[in-house]
Amino acid sequence: MREGLSNIGYIVASVLFILSLAGLSRQESARRGNALGIVGMLIALLATAIREDFSGYGMLMAALVPGAIIGGVLARRVQMTAMPQLVAILHSFVGAAAVLVGLSTYLGPGHPLSAAERNIHLAEIFIGICIGAITFTGSVIAFAKLQGLMSGKPLMLPARHLLNLMMLVVTFALGVWFFREWEHGGLWPLLIAIAVTGVLGAHSVMAIGGADMPVVVSMLNSYSGWAAAAAGFMLNNDLLIITGALVGSSGAILSYIMCRGMNRSIASVILGGFGATEGSAPSGASPQGEVRSIDLAAAAERLREAKSIVIVPGYGLAVAQAQHALSDVVKKLRERGAKVRFAIHPVAGRLPGHMNVLLAEADIPYDIVLEMEEINDDMPETDLVLVIGANDIVNPSAYEDPNSPIAGMPVIEVWKAGTVIVMKRGMASGYAGIDNPLFFRPNTQLLFGDAKKTVEGLRNELGA
Repeated sequence: MREGLSNIGYIVASVLFILSLAGLSRQESARRGNALGIVGMLIALLATAIREDFSGYGMLMAALVPGAIIGGVLARRVQMTAMPQLVAILHSFVGAAAVLVGLSTYLGPGHPLSAAERNIHLAEIFIGICIGAITFTGSVIAFAKLQGLMSGKPLMLPARHLLNLMMLVVTFALGVWFFREWEHGGLWPLLIAIAVTGVLGAHSVMAIGGADMPVVVSMLNSYSGWAAAAAGFMLNNDLLIITGALVGSSGAILSYIMCRGMNRSIASVILGGFGATEGSAPSGASPQGEVRSIDLAAAAERLREAKSIVIVPGYGLAVAQAQHALSDVVKKLRERGAKVRFAIHPVAGRLPGHMNVLLAEADIPYDIVLEMEEINDDMPETDLVLVIGANDIVNPSAYEDPNSPIAGMPVIEVWKAGTVIVMKRGMASGYAGIDNPLFFRPNTQLLFGDAKKTVEGLRNELGA
């Protein structure tokens, strides 16, 4: 009876997880999708707890209660600006869990198995542990880069691809050694494989530059899903296999879409490093020219005069928490009859969909938030573009400088508009660590200052 109820609970939870992913695919249904995922996870926990072969209720509560409290506190305290870091570190937990589950499964009491069953079981353990180790260390490095604990510049070691290939060969050899051992004799090759794949995961992410970190976070999300699926095979838990496969496949599809939008190869994400020169981090030519600044009153007057306005948000908007003031500015401009739209780059911010969530939080209408490919063709007919805290995603070097680290990456072509106003705190380079020749274009003016105070100033000026 309990076993049947548990299986029904697993089926219901699986359906809810699928509906959750479907809901998260659109801004309008994202809240509902999130709620369905929460309900599905609660049902999954309950379905696991009522199984006849489950008896560790004390251990479950000892893990569940502190975890729920910590998760609730983090959800309330972590700002949207720190969400990429939070997602990266949560991926590392999944990877670490897969490693620990694999070790405990291998060292725990086993059941009588045939030779074929034993080989399949050992393959589940070894592959799951290796994927988990790569996910863990790669996610930790991604967290350190996003948090600013490490430089966003790629670490380009000489013959880095050869080093990665050697680590893969060593891992394969360790797998062969592991399969030849009986009982617990394969612990040493397993531990060495954890160390080698851990270094592989860390090195692969360290070789990727800051501008491409959103793709890395997405790919690590996929890795964490496959690690969870591997843990499901080790634990013989169908729901964990389904959930992991959903996360792994959706993360891989999202990574592919983002790579296509950035003119990158998904293989380069997995291998680490995006076509940079061996031995050093790449660098483009430094732009030259005169910077033209504009004050708050003049910028507000330009906005009043413009009939067609495109706003390009970036990570600086998230850092300043200026989205609510920006929403007021948009309302005032639309009341004056201006056509106002937002242009969202696939990697704006430091997490897939970062800007969309930020704008939705400020109640900005979904229908005026457009993707890069939907709006680039309209740039020549746009009177004014307001760039807020974005840098690399509006950098013309992607098209004009073949030596640039972002060469070939599609960007929002703001320089084709009549006037470009860029809001910046100073002349610092973007997260990719390269200069932006857009700032020296004759139709570009820079509005210096904190984004929140500046946007609030624009709101006050437009209300006058």
